[in-house]
Amino acid sequence: MRTALLHYGPLAVAVCVGGALFVLALAVLRARAARPAKAVDPEAPRGVRGVGLGLVRRLGDLNAGRVKPAFADKMKRRFIAMGRPDYRPEDFLGQQILYLLLFGLLGLMLMNMLGRPLWYAVAFALFGYAFPHIWVNDQIKKRQRAISRAMPYHIDLLTLSVEAGLDFQAALAKVVEKGIAGPLLDEMSLILREIRVGKTRAEALRNFAERIQLGEVSTFVSNLVQADRMGTSMGKVLRIQSTQMRVARNQRAEKLANEAPVKMLLPLIACIFPTVFLVLFGPIIYRLMYGG
Repeated sequence: MRTALLHYGPLAVAVCVGGALFVLALAVLRARAARPAKAVDPEAPRGVRGVGLGLVRRLGDLNAGRVKPAFADKMKRRFIAMGRPDYRPEDFLGQQILYLLLFGLLGLMLMNMLGRPLWYAVAFALFGYAFPHIWVNDQIKKRQRAISRAMPYHIDLLTLSVEAGLDFQAALAKVVEKGIAGPLLDEMSLILREIRVGKTRAEALRNFAERIQLGEVSTFVSNLVQADRMGTSMGKVLRIQSTQMRVARNQRAEKLANEAPVKMLLPLIACIFPTVFLVLFGPIIYRLMYGG
């Protein structure tokens, strides 16, 4: 049975690769035929990345009717937290299908080369299907970390502007003008635009917290909204918030520093200690075993 599997393994891989390419080509052709002709965008991504994005978009068009409303709402919230509100849930589903096929084919080829049963490739395919979720979570955490690191500086700048006599909107405009480029500055610019188009300060701040989905930001927004409602001095509240954020950042830094020795323990035991022992005791053991 094993000999027959090894004999027909390359044929099975070739059939699977050919079938997957045929399905992808058919999906692209059907989506292209169903969509109206558009002018060529000179700024559109080109090369391999452009082909991949175009393929994902066309697979998403095919799956547009299969996306459930609950899944679409959940993914839209995650895309907003990632900083990509333009990304469509159907495109994400198309990306899952594409990665499932690619990782499945990779698993088939590896299992064939290693002489293992081909059905082990199912694990690779499942990982490929889950990989877009892992990527989205990683992007959200990176953006939240960048915002958390930038919060104390920008809140200090906002506090100084308010204490200098500017109102909140003018102070926020000054922060957008003088702040450091990054996701937090983009979000503050969006808050300013929402206030200018007619939303209240509380609504714009709540939308800001809902987009970021970070506990630190939610606490900051709730304190500002409460101070605005109670008539408390905005400069005093901002000063307290800035101090608390700096203390929290120092505490996080101390926590990471205390965790460093524990995280270094496994690489030391697995990689460095065996090499040191081999260099120190290898000649002694060799001489005891073969040198008399």
